[in-house]
Amino acid sequence: MSKLVTIYGGSGFVGRYITQRMARAGWRVRVAVRRPNEALFTKPYGTVGQVEPVLCNVRDDASVAAAMQGADAVINCVGILAKAGKNTFDAIHAEGAERIARLAAQSGIARMVHVSAIGADPQSDSDYARTKGEGEAAVLKHMPDAVILRPSVIFGPEDDFFNRFAGMTRMGPFLPIAGAATRFQPVFVDDVAAAAQLGATGQAVPGIYELGGPRVATLRELMQTMLDVTFRRRIVLGLPFWAAGLIALGLDIVQGVSLGLVSNTVVTRDQLRNLRKDNVVSEGAKSFADLGISPMTMETVLPEYLWRFRPNGQYDEMTRSAGKLRS
Repeated sequence: MSKLVTIYGGSGFVGRYITQRMARAGWRVRVAVRRPNEALFTKPYGTVGQVEPVLCNVRDDASVAAAMQGADAVINCVGILAKAGKNTFDAIHAEGAERIARLAAQSGIARMVHVSAIGADPQSDSDYARTKGEGEAAVLKHMPDAVILRPSVIFGPEDDFFNRFAGMTRMGPFLPIAGAATRFQPVFVDDVAAAAQLGATGQAVPGIYELGGPRVATLRELMQTMLDVTFRRRIVLGLPFWAAGLIALGLDIVQGVSLGLVSNTVVTRDQLRNLRKDNVVSEGAKSFADLGISPMTMETVLPEYLWRFRPNGQYDEMTRSAGKLRS
């Protein structure tokens, strides 16, 4: 019988690509998610019965243990960018990661891959980065041979980065951003999935890997790249941190007063703390090179999904080509 992997968060942005890769590699895949009915789209990633969504809440021992029963490897790619209700950074990034690793060790599972983030640090003033660091420490405590992946900002067709900013270009001549000078090293989602596959199948040496793409750029430069791809002219307006902080404070207060009924999806104070620090691969860190992976460039991938934000959508490219013929 083929081997079984349980992927926590296997229908999310990163998880679905890992699910596809593990299925293509011949593994049976158990997609552990809170709403299995919303993860049914993962079933065609494999043959009949190969990919199976199952109910799981990473805040609950029993459901986490049930989801990994009989598994040969587990992959944790559950993560949040902003807290909502009981899904706090501590509950998901720290306690959830610890629960998966602890129960995997108790079950005798040989391999674990944990998707973290560049900047993970238990001493960070950001709750996001702090809990990511605490989660890593908990994973290594119970599964010392785990493979931990720390990607920079991840891009791909379903991302909440380029898609989000590209959507903002439809609202007016200005594109306001905080942290315009902060440097990032965007990484393609399927390259992260390839690294996870190597870890789960035992082809990667245990340890921490920092994953970044071929190009390091400031947030302002990334926005200009996005504008070039979408054929739009916008003034990128760099907001000082004090101004962005006032906006984030107001929106955080509204979310708190409304008891979460109104979510702050613009920018939070915690996200601003992260934006103050560069998000690039550290010097001397294990990286894609150690995994034998050559990461994709943004310029290769972005046009494949940002075309819909062009003024005339899919027809813009044809219009431009026709214009060149007339000239």
